[in-house]
Amino acid sequence: SIAGFSQYEQLAGGVKTLFGTEATSLAEYANSVGKSAEEVAGEYEKLLASQQTVFDNADKAFQSAGLSANEYMETVTSFSASLLQGLGGDTEKAAALADKAIIDMADNANKMGTDIGSIQNAYQGFAKQNYTMLDNLKLGYGGTQEEMVRLINDSGILEKKIEDLDGIRFDQIVEAIHAVQTNIGITDATAQEASSTIEGSVNAMKSAWSNLVSGMARDDADLSGLMSDLAGSVETAGANLLPRITTILSSMGTLVAQLAPQIAGQVPQLIEQVVPPMIEAGAQMLGGV
Repeated sequence: SIAGFSQYEQLAGGVKTLFGTEATSLAEYANSVGKSAEEVAGEYEKLLASQQTVFDNADKAFQSAGLSANEYMETVTSFSASLLQGLGGDTEKAAALADKAIIDMADNANKMGTDIGSIQNAYQGFAKQNYTMLDNLKLGYGGTQEEMVRLINDSGILEKKIEDLDGIRFDQIVEAIHAVQTNIGITDATAQEASSTIEGSVNAMKSAWSNLVSGMARDDADLSGLMSDLAGSVETAGANLLPRITTILSSMGTLVAQLAPQIAGQVPQLIEQVVPPMIEAGAQMLGGV
């Protein structure tokens, strides 16, 4: 719990730095930027709303993305600086788009069977204008700038066709990938699997457990909500697992029933062939002693 909380503490600080403010009050924030409280009141409220959006999305990521809150925030902070730059510092839009990107990553991993780490690395590369890992997404595009141009054109997010990536922002790339994945039926795969498949529901259960463990050390944690999330995820995972376990045990019973007569028929011959040599070997060993 302490280890989970210490990680949460660091990651929450990163979220506040990118999307919100470390200031504990409007007066403290105004003092930190050298303006009056009246001048920064709107900006301060917007920053608080943005960081709270990220925290709320992190808390529900066990269902939407199969990630714990810590894993979610770690992923968010890895590429959000580029999002904010492309969106002119609009933290509210960046928080919403970051959530869309993370869910898209999880949907891709669950639908295509790709390791989520390689997809996260690809997105981090896109944020740095490195497109060599585009093929990690398995969307039918190679790892080149030309293929990213083709993906953006295929997505239809722009009102025109482009020839190169000059002027293309990271947030537009995120929107383009989302559009392509929606067109081929990948979007929302994680949320569906969290309720209907064994692997998806078990991953959600693990993430809900991680959230509870780290939340036990937080002063501001909603423990009742965290326990409710875990209980719900356990119930869902159990509902998906129990029918399979029942089928497995039934199949084992059928298998034993079919094999038992065949095995029993071989036992007399096995005894006849194996036991006499064993007795003879034992007698010789005793004689040797």
